[in-house]
Amino acid sequence: MNPDLQLLYDDLIAQGNQSLEAALTVGATIEDLDIADLQQRATDTPDIALVYANLEKGSRNHMRAFVRNLDQRGVAYSPVYISQADFDAIVSSSMQQGAGS
Repeated sequence: MNPDLQLLYDDLIAQGNQSLEAALTVGATIEDLDIADLQQRATDTPDIALVYANLEKGSRNHMRAFVRNLDQRGVAYSPVYISQADFDAIVSSSMQQGAGS
């Protein structure tokens, strides 16, 4: 077990249990971290790059959904792991489909 990941998990669970808005914020934060992690692990290996690209599309779609739901509740989300510019580009773009869809 990775103690840093366990601590993050425990912290996010505790935050998300506070309210619906907190749970949506935790969801957006998880996608924020997932996108940053996938970008840091970029590779030239075609099969792995395809998987990472599709996972990142999924995370961007999930982030859009969490942020849209937060916006509807008057709550603003600020990115923690990706840049504000990347975040703005994601939430201002349309939902995406993975390769082969």
